[in-house]
Amino acid sequence: MNKIRILIADDHSMIRQGIKAVIAAQPAWEFCGEANNGRTLLALAVKHKPDIVIMDITMPELNGLDTTRLLRLQCPAARILILTMHDSESLVEEVLKAGAHGYLLKSDAGELLPKAIGAVAAGRSFLTPRFADDVHRPNLPATAAPDEPYRARLTPRERQIVQLLAEGKSNKEAAEALGISLTTVETHRKNILAKLKLHGMADLVRYAIRNQFIQA
Repeated sequence: MNKIRILIADDHSMIRQGIKAVIAAQPAWEFCGEANNGRTLLALAVKHKPDIVIMDITMPELNGLDTTRLLRLQCPAARILILTMHDSESLVEEVLKAGAHGYLLKSDAGELLPKAIGAVAAGRSFLTPRFADDVHRPNLPATAAPDEPYRARLTPRERQIVQLLAEGKSNKEAAEALGISLTTVETHRKNILAKLKLHGMADLVRYAIRNQFIQA
């Protein structure tokens, strides 16, 4: 019988070590790689074709929400379990709509991580108890976050640029990371500020923090 292959991503080494310990305790599960940011996770997923991907929402370079969307396109067979500290019903709704199969709060992981992995591996969905009764179908109406009307206007590329710039990358560094021209990044940055009705980088960083692109 083939083992269930699991890929993990979190920017905190201690969290990754804890997940690996849980995987190692289960004979039917196999650890197949780890990443500390969303972009590396995507590359590893394409390379290793995992059965399960466990990842955080707030990660450098590419956040978990956008990584989920890209994973569903690039590795459609992989099942996705979000493991995060973000206790937000609207974020759960958004992640499920993006294609995730489970959402577990880190505060519940000590007790429930094996159960969550097992459920997702078996083709079922899993939600942390905090949301189990209220958020169990992707088509439920979400509770709008303060910036949701503006967030919905951003394209996937614009969201990537928001995250990179808010993390402190220069326009040139963002262009190199995404494999596009400096002029393209500058154009996107101008359009993003206009779409979000922001006036500069300080406003953009605050927006990114409010919408879980980066942590404060």
